[in-house]
Amino acid sequence: MAANAYGTIYTPSSISNLPTFGKGGIASLKEAGIRYVRIQWNDYTNTTRYRIVPISAFEKLLAASRPGIGLAKAALGLIGITLAPGFSGTGEHLYVPDMSSIRPCGYASNHASVMGWLEEKLPLPGKEGKDAYKVATCPRGILKGIVDDARLAGVEFLVGVETEFILLSSTDPIEAVNDYNWSASAAIPSGTDLAACLEEIADALQASGIELLMYHAEAAPGQYEIVTGPLPPLEAADALILTRETIYNIASKYDLTATLTPRLYADNCGSAAHTHISVHSTGYPPNSPPRPNPDTNKKTTMTPLERSFVQSLLTHLPALAAITLPTVASYDRVQDGVWSGGTYPSWGTENREAPIRVTGAPGAHHFEVRCMDGTASPYLALAAFLGAGMIGVYEGQELEIEEVEVGAAELSEEERIKRGIVGRMPRTLSEARSKLLEDKVMHKVLGEEFVEKYLSVNKTWETFLNKGDAKAKTQLMIQNY
Repeated sequence: MAANAYGTIYTPSSISNLPTFGKGGIASLKEAGIRYVRIQWNDYTNTTRYRIVPISAFEKLLAASRPGIGLAKAALGLIGITLAPGFSGTGEHLYVPDMSSIRPCGYASNHASVMGWLEEKLPLPGKEGKDAYKVATCPRGILKGIVDDARLAGVEFLVGVETEFILLSSTDPIEAVNDYNWSASAAIPSGTDLAACLEEIADALQASGIELLMYHAEAAPGQYEIVTGPLPPLEAADALILTRETIYNIASKYDLTATLTPRLYADNCGSAAHTHISVHSTGYPPNSPPRPNPDTNKKTTMTPLERSFVQSLLTHLPALAAITLPTVASYDRVQDGVWSGGTYPSWGTENREAPIRVTGAPGAHHFEVRCMDGTASPYLALAAFLGAGMIGVYEGQELEIEEVEVGAAELSEEERIKRGIVGRMPRTLSEARSKLLEDKVMHKVLGEEFVEKYLSVNKTWETFLNKGDAKAKTQLMIQNY
């Protein structure tokens, strides 16, 4: 580790807050006072859904030869009462609880939540073992597959997310709980219901086994940020779902509405889900691709592994926007010159005008990917980011895109080209879908069937969210996010 490293340094081997709750099975859940289990899933619109099962029924479910609940195969493509093209009302998947993901719900006494996997009810012809039941379009399954493949190549990740949200005392008209700005002490006045609400959120997260690093006021009216500790990717996505559910539910207890809407105010900051990714080598297996030449690109303190990852991630970043910035409102937030990551695929050390901000000291870098917000499914977004970066690792790519010290929009086109910054991030959701459709490499990473079905759902969801006038659209965003 570099002598000038600062702050808490996390590595995969140092993570100690992985879920241990429920390791003793049903008996330990009962001893902890759990009476109900929320079997949860997160769909292509980033809607978290669940079935509440009494602990006695959950015990019987787990005793089955193949535990699980039936979900219509249309579940990932159902929007209201409308099915996205490519989905039908025929058939069911088995949704199998992943008991390694079970956590107590700090926001709901005597409840626990558990995520799971989509499986085929009957084995697929010609397949054996787990592959016989694998559903290629399962969001958690896609992420797990990318992480497992990376681990076989000697690469592991840690992921942490900053959750920005706005607390509203009224949604019609829209009224924030206050009008204070970034980290202002007056935004969390002691002894008030607002302070109690935020503290209860903090307590509930910790009661759920999620490491809370800090919370504070952000820049927009009524805006706050919760920062939680890094975890391996799948666990990080699970924890983010629980974090969001905690915020929503506890805000409601105080007659407040919490929203992750990317841009609620035209004249103020938006809400993002800045995602911090660190890339760790566990040693290259004998059959792994060659490493980049460590003697090239002396301009950065990133390791060869990190350079390969960042180069490939930037190459595919415009196509990933359809997944990580999946609503029309997402593009209202991401602009040049407002610290939202800008609109050019670029990177810079502590540069908030670049979509990839390199932070941390040499030997302890992590990458803050700023082009993600709270409307994105954490499973799909992380699968996209990690899958794109691993292409460069597998191919031994070198970092050809040079660092920018300012927003890339401030550079001339000639200067951007000279630095290897080509093209631009999509400026509309429709353009983002087109870029994902064109990126055949990412189709292989994520799966052709997934890309086809996701784009169908996203287009249908856009239509659903954009009904009526500007006020009606805002109301729909608040209602759904």
